Amino acid sequence: MGSVDPEFTSPICEFNPLDPEEFRKQAHQMVDFIADYYKNIEKYPVLSQVQPGYLRAHQPDAPPYHPESLETILEDVREDIIPGMTHWLSPKFFAFFPATVSSAAFLGEMLCTSFNTVGFNWLASPAATELEMVVMDWMANMLNLPKTFMFSGTGGGVLQGTTSEAILCTLIAARERALEIIGIQNIGKLVVYGSDQTHSTYTKACKLAGIFPCNIRAIPTTKDTNFTLSPVLLRRVIEADAAAGLVPLYLCATLGTTSTTAVDPLAQLAGVTNDHGVWLHVDAAYGGSACICPEFRHYLDGIERADSLSLSPHKWLLCYLDCCCLWVKNPALLVKALSTNPEYLRNKQSESDSVVDFKDWQVGTGRRFKALRLWLVLRSYGVANLQSHIRSDIRMATMFERFLKANPRFEIVVPRLFSLVCFRLKPANGCDPSYTDMLNRKLLDRVNSTGQIYMTHTIAGGVYMLRFAVGATLTEDRHVIAAWKLIKESADALLKGKYA
Repeated sequence: MGSVDPEFTSPICEFNPLDPEEFRKQAHQMVDFIADYYKNIEKYPVLSQVQPGYLRAHQPDAPPYHPESLETILEDVREDIIPGMTHWLSPKFFAFFPATVSSAAFLGEMLCTSFNTVGFNWLASPAATELEMVVMDWMANMLNLPKTFMFSGTGGGVLQGTTSEAILCTLIAARERALEIIGIQNIGKLVVYGSDQTHSTYTKACKLAGIFPCNIRAIPTTKDTNFTLSPVLLRRVIEADAAAGLVPLYLCATLGTTSTTAVDPLAQLAGVTNDHGVWLHVDAAYGGSACICPEFRHYLDGIERADSLSLSPHKWLLCYLDCCCLWVKNPALLVKALSTNPEYLRNKQSESDSVVDFKDWQVGTGRRFKALRLWLVLRSYGVANLQSHIRSDIRMATMFERFLKANPRFEIVVPRLFSLVCFRLKPANGCDPSYTDMLNRKLLDRVNSTGQIYMTHTIAGGVYMLRFAVGATLTEDRHVIAAWKLIKESADALLKGKYA
C-alpha cells in the first residue's frame, strides 16, 4: 500500500462550529462592521461601477481547505464585495421601490436566525405559529381591515416571502375551487385578469398555476385615467369571455402599481368580480403600507368585498427583505388547495383542527420565524412612528415635486399619490416624441453614471418617464435637495450641448 498523506489523517484542530463565546466575539465584530457600513454608506457610488464577471477574477477556483479568520474574510468583503454592490440602503437610492430597514428589524432577524425554527406546523414551534397569527391581526387592525380577514374574525393571514408567492397561493386556491365545479379537464377554459400595469410577476404566477398564456388578460389603461384599471372595460372583457364559453377566474387589482403607483378602484372592480364569481386579489405591496395613515385609508375602500390582500412591509415599514403579509377571507380554500399531510408530520393537535399549520398556507413546507422581525418593529416603534415615517417620505417627495413644477424644462407625467414622482424633460414644440425620449434616456444615464444618485425609468401609455422614489430609511431632505441639484445641472448641460 502507498503511504497516506498525513494532511488527511491528522486533525487540524477540534472543530466546534458554534462555540457561544467565540460567537459572542465574532458577532460583536460583525455588528461593528455593519454599523460602520451604514455610517459610511454615502461614500460609495450608489450604482455599482463594476463590469460583469469582475468577482470571479478575485476569487480562487476552489474553497479553502484550511479555515480562514473572520478578519481575512471581512477584508475581502471590503475589497471585493462592497465595490460590486448597488447600495439599496444608500440615502441617495431613488430607484425602483425602497427596501426599508431598521435597527428593530435587524434585531428581530438576529432572533429569528438564532432560533433557526422550522415552523411548518404548530407543534414544530407553537410560538412561531401563534406570534404570526397575532402580528397578522395587529397589521390588519392598523389597516382597519374587516374582521373577515382576521383570525379574531372569520379569516386569517400568513407571512409569505414576496407578493409573487401571495399571488400564486391565492391563484391556486381560486383554481381548485373552480375545477371542483367544471372538472380538471376544463382547466384550459380558466381566464385571469389584470391591467397592463399589473406587476410582471402576475403573468409568471399564472403560468405556474397552469393558466394557459392565451387566457391571461392584460386590460389596457390610459393616461386619461392615470393608468388605473377601468371597471367598465373589465366587465366588458369578462362578459365576452363568459359568452365564449370560458370561465372567468381571478382578478389581480393593484394599490400602487410599480410604474406609476396607480390605484385601481377597488369598490367598483369588486362589483364586477362579485357579479361573476371571480376571485378578487388586491396587490398592495407598496401603496398598502400608506393605508396605516388615516388620510390614505380610503384607497382600501371596497376591500371588504375582496377575497385576498397582500402587502409587503419590507417596502415601506422598515422590515428588511423578505416580508409579505397575505390575508384571506376564507382560509379553508387556501388550506384545501395547498395542504399536505404525510405520516411523519401527523400529530394530535393538527388532527384535531384546533391549530393553524402554516405549511398549508404556502408553497413550501419549511418556514422561518419571520414574525419576530415584524413584531419587534411594531413594538419598538409603535404605529405613531411608522405613520410619521411614511408621512416624512411623502413630504420629501412633495418637495421634489415642487422643484420640478417650478422649473419650466420639466413636467410631471402622472399625479403623485405617495412618495414616487414620475417626471421627464418636456418635449420641445414640434419635436418628435422619440427625440424627447432620447433626451430623457441620456439624462438618466448621465445622472446615474455619476454614482451620486440612482434612479430608474418606466414606460406607461407609450411615454418614457423617469421615476424618483423616495423611501430609503436613511434619506433626509438634504439628499433630495442634492439629487434635484444634480438632475437640474445634468439637464442644463445636456440641453446646452443640444442647442448650443
